[in-house]
Amino acid sequence: MKVDVVEAGSIDEPRLRVDAEGSRLTGTDASMIRLTLQRMLGLSVDLSAFYEKGKSDPVFGGLIERFRGVKPPRFPSVFEAIVNAIACQQLSLSAGIAILNRLTEKYGAEIGFRDEAFFAFPAPSDLANRQVGSLRKLGFSVQKSRTLARIAGDAAQRRIDLEATESMTDAKALQYFDQLPGIGRWSSEYVLLRGLGRTNIFPGDDVGARNGLRRLLNLKDDLDYDGVKRALADWKDYAGLLYFHLRLNHLENSGYIRQ
Repeated sequence: MKVDVVEAGSIDEPRLRVDAEGSRLTGTDASMIRLTLQRMLGLSVDLSAFYEKGKSDPVFGGLIERFRGVKPPRFPSVFEAIVNAIACQQLSLSAGIAILNRLTEKYGAEIGFRDEAFFAFPAPSDLANRQVGSLRKLGFSVQKSRTLARIAGDAAQRRIDLEATESMTDAKALQYFDQLPGIGRWSSEYVLLRGLGRTNIFPGDDVGARNGLRRLLNLKDDLDYDGVKRALADWKDYAGLLYFHLRLNHLENSGYIRQ
């Protein structure tokens, strides 16, 4: 099925218009669409305490207010979050997205609607044990290709259960992801935030977000991982939300979004 989502309301009265196309859509399909959108768009996340805290903060308050209404996005599955993390390791966001687009068009299921082709993100079985050479042609390095094929194969064969991390504590989930091949601290924290919706997690090794935080704080010296933790100590429950706002700030300053 094809689902189109359009913002139809305002910040004070938010509303989405959802149009679904497909043959024989059922009530079960409608429930699945609703749950998926709640997850991907953070629709059920209550930000009132976050906004209240921002009112009295001279540093982050302006940033929070400028993007008021933004909800924390998540990927529809933990597997998709991991693949995104692998693709974007040590690359710019635009370069990582370009690789992911090629991956999806190459191995994702194609769906045709009104003479247009759409592609679903590949499932673990679509990527399991792919040859390194075929993934390298899409832009992955040798190591990333091996990592992707290995994790996809383990997930497809149920040797690992990525969705089981949903019920784990942050510490347990980080430990679980860290033991996967090719997954380090940045990737693990990124998946906690983007795959599990842990909005208290700020990926402290994200150079772009780190630099954005340094500029916002008017710091002369670069921030390291521990420096990020110290800078956000008073915001530790909302660190991931600040991460999203810093990335939005960067995209706005780069001309990718307009308000």
